[in-house]
Amino acid sequence: MKKRLMSAVMAGTMVASLAACSPSPKAPAESKGADTAATTAAQAEEKKEETAAPAAAEAEGDKTLTVYAWDKNFNIPALQAAEADYQKNVDPEFKLNIVEQSQSSDVENAITLAGSAGDYSSLPDIVLFQDHYFQKYVTDFPEAWASFEGASVNWDDFGKEKLSYSTINGVHYGMPVDNGTVVFAYRTDLLAEAGYTIDDMKGISWDEWLEIGKKVNEKTGKYLLSMDGDGNDLPYMMLQAEGGSQFKDGDINLSENEDFKKVIDVIVRGVKDNVIYLANDWSDYTDQTIVGDMVAGVMNGNWIIPTIKQVSDNSGKWEITSMPTLEGKGKEGFASNGGSSLYITSNCKKLELAQDFLAKTFGSGSTETYDAALKNGGVITCSISAGTSDVYNEGVEYFNNTPIYAEIVKMGANVPVVEQSDYHYPTRTQVAAAIQNIINGADADAAIKDAEDQVRFAMQG
Repeated sequence: MKKRLMSAVMAGTMVASLAACSPSPKAPAESKGADTAATTAAQAEEKKEETAAPAAAEAEGDKTLTVYAWDKNFNIPALQAAEADYQKNVDPEFKLNIVEQSQSSDVENAITLAGSAGDYSSLPDIVLFQDHYFQKYVTDFPEAWASFEGASVNWDDFGKEKLSYSTINGVHYGMPVDNGTVVFAYRTDLLAEAGYTIDDMKGISWDEWLEIGKKVNEKTGKYLLSMDGDGNDLPYMMLQAEGGSQFKDGDINLSENEDFKKVIDVIVRGVKDNVIYLANDWSDYTDQTIVGDMVAGVMNGNWIIPTIKQVSDNSGKWEITSMPTLEGKGKEGFASNGGSSLYITSNCKKLELAQDFLAKTFGSGSTETYDAALKNGGVITCSISAGTSDVYNEGVEYFNNTPIYAEIVKMGANVPVVEQSDYHYPTRTQVAAAIQNIINGADADAAIKDAEDQVRFAMQG
């Protein structure tokens, strides 16, 4: 139990970054010392007094639910849209008490502190939680959660990949909120200078993409793609588009993973040929390469769109499509990066109300909830049916008046389910280091094997 507790504390201290997605958190620092559990329990006693007032919201009326969420410009407008929808169409006396957190790790810490103390009474009714972390927290604190058992939800209305994070042993624990589907956005004016159109970028191989990238760089001086070199998400996204994972049967799987090695080779060649630019850190990636207009293409979870749109002079010049694949020949690549869902805690005294609220807003494909969430916060639905609304099918001026939001929802339904791991972020750190070493002249197989050994050591520690 101590090992599980310590691992949860480590994950809970990670710092989140953009929006709901936390695309580039650092790997958790190693937690050392025999006093970890005792220290955490003491912290929980201090925290309990601070959080007890909003928790469960019983004093605020029988039809009030409290939720912890972060990002007043993204997630919170989506929750406010759901509240208004439920009040209008179900119960005008309903109230959602939204307690804003400064970042996603605040929610993780709240669960960790309550679980380490063995007392979940400080928790709210509902929490917004990052998809990549949830299964770990169910493993470490199984008594912290309630499920959607008995709720009327059409789960087939969501992509299987999105549900895979929050479904454990066939039981649904989470209600999907934001869509993390990967988009590959291109500057069509820059493609045209090199003799290409957006249609030329669809269903191609990565080798073909590299050749196009060389010509784009030669003609325009722009890179065709950039990424944070320290928190490099490219290997994960590219491998998922192949239907593959960096893990197999619960173990790290890099050195004998042929698709993984091919992906790394594409990235290394791209960097050497001035097609891919690996930024020094996250701010360099967003502020310098994207907002600073260094690139003709951007590939990441669709939450990167607001960053792209910061350059008003480029309005109308961007369009989106799917990812290349190793095979090409018309095969389109689909992946997801980032995203979160809403979870009901075991401290919720109004379980049926919480289930009904979430089921009839986020879980019913409600166009009122999802249209308002898109307009007011930029949250793109995971609901396939909600993505067919008139609002989703409106052309977006910045992207040449194409209906990108409806297209993103369609792409999200095609993202393959791949094996996930609690060691997703430590693996990303080691793989990013391996890529830099290979670029600097290290033997590729040796660097990949070293990264694998480092992750396996952490997994066995």
